[in-house]
Amino acid sequence: MQSKTKFSLIMDRNALTGFKVFVMGILVNTLMTSALSETESLELGFTRQPLVLCNESRLLVDIEVCGEVFKRQMALIDSQHWCNLTYFFSEYHLFSACTERTSERIGCYFPNPLVQNFMVQIHKLFFSNCTVDRVVWVDPSDDLLAVLILIPILLTLAMIALVVWCSKRSDILA
Repeated sequence: MQSKTKFSLIMDRNALTGFKVFVMGILVNTLMTSALSETESLELGFTRQPLVLCNESRLLVDIEVCGEVFKRQMALIDSQHWCNLTYFFSEYHLFSACTERTSERIGCYFPNPLVQNFMVQIHKLFFSNCTVDRVVWVDPSDDLLAVLILIPILLTLAMIALVVWCSKRSDILA
């Protein structure tokens, strides 16, 4: 009887510890998900950032400035090199960073449809003649496919037969 009460006391301690861990897990999970759902604020307080509406007309005007700078930089590069990214990598990076900074400064999310359409226009202007010759893969004929499947199967069966045959003749070969 004494050992039974001792066992139930240990069992109760383990259950209490398990319950504490379970409650702590729920608490940590709740704090983590609420922190992740905030607008990437590093503050632990419950203050919200003021809502800034996207001024789309100003965004269009300001990203035009980024586009004009990019156009001037691309004018300095020979047009035959426009399809080779190594010639204008830094210019394109600066253009992309400019559109992203401008969008965020004005209060618009990035990427957004306006910036995306502007980027498409720039790509059409500079890179429309850049085509990539891609190999078009065609499925093999049924006959060739059957041969490619059967060869490994038959080789596997032949190797199994060879191993079995050699194991039966091991007394003669040894």
